[in-house]
Amino acid sequence: MRDRDLCDCEVIHEEAVAEVCEKLEAPKVYDDLAALLRLFGDGTRAKLLHALEQRELCVCDLAALLGVTKSAVSHQLKALKMADLVKNRREGQVVYYSLADDHVKAILDMGFEHLKE
Repeated sequence: MRDRDLCDCEVIHEEAVAEVCEKLEAPKVYDDLAALLRLFGDGTRAKLLHALEQRELCVCDLAALLGVTKSAVSHQLKALKMADLVKNRREGQVVYYSLADDHVKAILDMGFEHLKE
């Protein structure tokens, strides 16, 4: 940040601070949000989620698509499932994964839209 972007005054705008303070969440909510966003902060997980946005896939499909082991995919899916970002369904011996809901799709879509600006 450049010096000219810093505020030189020592005045606290009490009304503005009070207005914003009323709208802030509890500290734990921000910790939870940061943890959620960290899950999107890994390129492999982001690609995995984007793949699942296209269609449901099994671990073998995802491993082939991402060029990683089934074990690595399973590890990532476990973290994503614990955060309610993905869900699964069993069909015989095959377990298919998909995005948990439209909120996950919206987060991905907004991220891609922001990158294209």
